[in-house]
Amino acid sequence: MTPDDSPLVPIILASASVVRSEILRNAGLTFGIVPADVDEGVVKNEMKGEGSSASETAQVLADLKAQKVSREQTEAMVIGADQMLVCEGSWFDKPSNLRAARHQLMKLRGKRHQLLSSVSVAQHGDIIFRYGANSILTMRSFSERFLDSYLKAEEDNVCRSVGGYRLEGSGIQLFASVTGSYFDILGLPLLPLLAFLRTKETLGD
Repeated sequence: MTPDDSPLVPIILASASVVRSEILRNAGLTFGIVPADVDEGVVKNEMKGEGSSASETAQVLADLKAQKVSREQTEAMVIGADQMLVCEGSWFDKPSNLRAARHQLMKLRGKRHQLLSSVSVAQHGDIIFRYGANSILTMRSFSERFLDSYLKAEEDNVCRSVGGYRLEGSGIQLFASVTGSYFDILGLPLLPLLAFLRTKETLGD
């Protein structure tokens, strides 16, 4: 299939994430965007209270997003995705403002954390594919002066990701080491997703 060909089955991304849409677009997919209305905070609190792991929670959130949109867009392949960050047993959320981002990055400084990324595909309201990935990232012991300059330069972006950083941008300077697929870290396990879509004759082989 060429980037300009239309897929046999419509594809919808159940997310308003600019990064995820860019990943799919750069991969040559033609798709629509219908953000799913899911209260992530409520789901996370419930699952944590039930003793669920962060990886299980990320997968359930991806499932819920895909299913929610799929019940209305029944013929389409609806892609849902979610990402959780865990450090020393604590779950982190997207920072609400620059002050929260600074506090969060100071907590992560000099430590190793996990990014748990999950993707799901639903059709006719049912989950027909799911995949989870675990990436390990270690932040270097940067100075507070460096952190302040980073936040000033990235102030429009730091609250858009669960970690308060864009690995594809200057956020990479926060790190000493990174283990995991680039796309997994950005929040969308792309290669397993593309492989699945090919089996459904949505993409060329």
